[in-house]
Amino acid sequence: MKKEQVVNCQFSVWYPIFKKHTIKSLILPLPQNVIDYLLDDGTLVVSGGDNNTQHNQTNNSDSEEEDVQAPEFPEFNSKVLEAINSLGGCVFPKLNWSAPRDANWIALNSSLQCQSLSDIFLLFKSSDFITHDLTQPFLHTSDEDSPNPAINYELVLRKWSELLPGGEFRCFIKENKLIGISQRDYTQYYHHISKQEAQICHSIQEFFSQHVQYQFLDEDFVLDVYRDSWGKVWLIDLNPFGEVTDSLLFTWEELTSGNSLSANQEEGDIAQQEGPVFRYTTSDVTVQPSPCLSYRIPRDFVDLSTGEDAYKLIDFLKLKKRQQEDSEEEGEEEVRQ
Repeated sequence: MKKEQVVNCQFSVWYPIFKKHTIKSLILPLPQNVIDYLLDDGTLVVSGGDNNTQHNQTNNSDSEEEDVQAPEFPEFNSKVLEAINSLGGCVFPKLNWSAPRDANWIALNSSLQCQSLSDIFLLFKSSDFITHDLTQPFLHTSDEDSPNPAINYELVLRKWSELLPGGEFRCFIKENKLIGISQRDYTQYYHHISKQEAQICHSIQEFFSQHVQYQFLDEDFVLDVYRDSWGKVWLIDLNPFGEVTDSLLFTWEELTSGNSLSANQEEGDIAQQEGPVFRYTTSDVTVQPSPCLSYRIPRDFVDLSTGEDAYKLIDFLKLKKRQQEDSEEEGEEEVRQ
């Protein structure tokens, strides 16, 4: 995966190409002061221009929360509200690449549906996915030593649509060929997928060959699609073909090895003679917890539990050892007395 491929997967690049086959959306340039605000660890959420007072969050545990006037972006707020109204009053927000899917837990209704700028900022400032877009968009690229392309950040507002998780699928395209299809919400078992696996696979293949194949700027990419209850397939998103994108029920080693993907009936694969491998969750026994659940607890806890940050683990063990030594010393003092 090269930096050029990441650039080509920006929403504003692919949307004009596939506009007829996806959800209606509007794109607004993101002002620099808004970008600075999103990256600021201070105030959690702005008023969106309604003069509400918000709480300021600070990293200093000794200081108390104090009421501060929330920052306002009146001109940008007006543009956002105008766009939201033109899209029916409710939108799904994202940046150039990512949506704040890891932050839906903080919203009152646990939904990514937004009706105002403050709704959007609440999700964006709580999302690691959004922070990644703003700070590390070219992570895991093979040409990391080359200069980073200039990025013009944009707020993407998509008309709100109720998409059922059981209708979402991720497609892996290599050399302009559809090599694999994965159930997007692999943490759940959906009976209709196993019942309609051949129809689902056929409709996605047909959509790809008629509307997507050879139309995009790259020959390797990842395609997110939605198949509605009438069997019609819609394009939802395009992603870079590489580790920065979740491979779901495949592994990136499989997808990039150069070998043909093999079907595994135990994992819910369906293989066509000259088509993609289709993987999905086959029963309730294989249901897994959502990977986004880890974003609801402090990152330090996740690093410790997975062993991802060795230094945190070492510090934790040293702390436990010191606590044990202190406890033993206190016990000896009591015995002497």
